[in-house]
This record gives sequence, structure tokens and C-alpha cells, in this order.
Amino acid sequence: MVASLLLADEAATLAFGQTLASVSGGRGFFTLSGQLGAGKTTLCRGLIQALGHGAAVKSPTYTLVEPYELTGGLVLHYDLYRLGDPLEFCELGFEEQLGGDSLLLVEWPEQAGRWLPTPDLALTLEQSSQGRRLTWQGLTPRGRQLDLHLQQRYHGQLTG
Repeated sequence: MVASLLLADEAATLAFGQTLASVSGGRGFFTLSGQLGAGKTTLCRGLIQALGHGAAVKSPTYTLVEPYELTGGLVLHYDLYRLGDPLEFCELGFEEQLGGDSLLLVEWPEQAGRWLPTPDLALTLEQSSQGRRLTWQGLTPRGRQLDLHLQQRYHGQLTG
């Protein structure tokens, strides 16, 4: 099932990231899709800062991955926008990080093509006249569990 939520502004996007940090415990693999400026990095910033990172969270557009070693574990924030070829994704060492105690956040997952494994949660942000529309879907057993927690948290706010 796909859930949908309207995020009125940047503060609401940051708050959703904080909620996602809470329900995920800082573990998992999430993809974030959407056009430039849709709020992907803002959501990641809310999540990463909620997990204890006190400094700025920058977009890893030019570095492709930005690691955050936090007290609770490792967060790897990927931005695949500038990948020239999906095969370049294989050189990032992504597969070695899956399944551990890490949190993997991947912006622009479509750039990795068929090389990207199935994420726990696939999130999409779209700009709308009322702010940002966030949709998400749990794609693994863990992702479906996270989806249920998010739906309970935002019960009454979900839109069709």
C-alpha cells in the first residue's frame, strides 16, 4: 500500500525526517525520489540530525556519499544525481553496507538502474501548491513494519 501525506513547509519536512529517525531506530535502507528542490535533502537532514548529528547536513551531490558516524551507528547519505552510468554505482561499495547496523539513504535511486537492491522504504516527494506531497511504500518486511508505524503516527493526516 502507498501512503501519502501533505507536508506544508520545510519545518514539516524536517519533522517527518525526525519521525522516520524515531520509528527506524537509525537502521535500514530508504530511497528518496523527486525533482530538484522537492525536499529530499531536507527530509534527510531532519532524519540525520534527529539521530544526533549536530552540524549541517549537506547534499552529497558532488561527493556521491556523505558518511555520518553517530553514537547510534553509521549513516550513509548517497546522492546519485551525477552518476554518468549505473555501473558507477557498483563502485561505491553500497552492497557491503546493506543488512548491518547502518542507515542508508539514497537520493535519485533511479540513477543506479537495476543495480540498486530493493529498499525497505521508497519515498517520493513532489512539490504541490500546498507544499510537498510525500508518498511512501514499504517494500520489505522491515519496510512494511515501518510503514505501519508511520501510518499510525500520521493517522488522520494521510491523504488519498
